[in-house]
Amino acid sequence: MRCRYGRVGLLVSLILVMAAPSYGAAKKKSGAARDDSSSTAPQRLGSADAWTAYSYKEKSARVCYLVGEPQKTDPPGAKRKPPTAMVTHRPDEKIANVVSIVEGYPLKEGSDAALEVGGAKFDLFTKGDSAWARTAELDKAIVEAMTKAKQAVVKGIPQKGQPTTDTYSLSGFPQTLALIDKACSVKR
Repeated sequence: MRCRYGRVGLLVSLILVMAAPSYGAAKKKSGAARDDSSSTAPQRLGSADAWTAYSYKEKSARVCYLVGEPQKTDPPGAKRKPPTAMVTHRPDEKIANVVSIVEGYPLKEGSDAALEVGGAKFDLFTKGDSAWARTAELDKAIVEAMTKAKQAVVKGIPQKGQPTTDTYSLSGFPQTLALIDKACSVKR
């Protein structure tokens, strides 16, 4: 299966990765606005099934990420932007395995998103239209589970409308993870 990201999808993915807070990075940054004028366009590292790996330079730091789309969404036809799941490495900040889910609609304030990977259940905190793990250890556990499981299921609660369930095939996930690990020198 080939990933459906064209130039617009790639641009949206880059914007999401650059704007997404990461555990630890938010603590290190002092609220100063980023100057992304020295960022480079993402380079596609490769893809496997519904997952695609990218890397780019932000100032002089390398950032690597993979992105995937769900194979099934419920309810079908819900008004929302395309949902995505991502894993990001920022080795110069000593950050790896940051899991983020973009639901494509504003999530209910104070709600958690539920992530189930191969029988393991994880609660993710939400802000805006996205969800993240609360700790670096939880990120690492989620990524480890995703390399071994066949699917991941994300359940989100919108500010308005019915809850959603997105099912991601994890076929191809280990291969694209290996691509970003190699590009950002992350050891497993």
